[in-house]
Amino acid sequence: MAVVTATQDNFEAEVLSSDKTVLVDFWASWCGPCKMLSPVVDQIAEERTDIKVCKLNVDEQQDIAVKYKVMSIPTLIVFKDGAEAARSVGVKPKEEILALL
Repeated sequence: MAVVTATQDNFEAEVLSSDKTVLVDFWASWCGPCKMLSPVVDQIAEERTDIKVCKLNVDEQQDIAVKYKVMSIPTLIVFKDGAEAARSVGVKPKEEILALL
């Protein structure tokens, strides 16, 4: 499944109201570790059809980043039934990310 770009306009529909578990990657274009993690997140999106994967640019969507207290990036947050179920900060191996789900 393709990665969805999460924004203020679609966050509720794509993440909070999703009937699937959603993995949200909070990132920024200037962040080196985010660039390292991005291909892993893309790979998970391609391999796992039972979940939805979204990426949220914290520079463009600051209100959402503040709401979920994202202080460092990359941050991955897993949402289930519209609520935060798990969180990971920093670059992690694929196995650890899959374990969050």
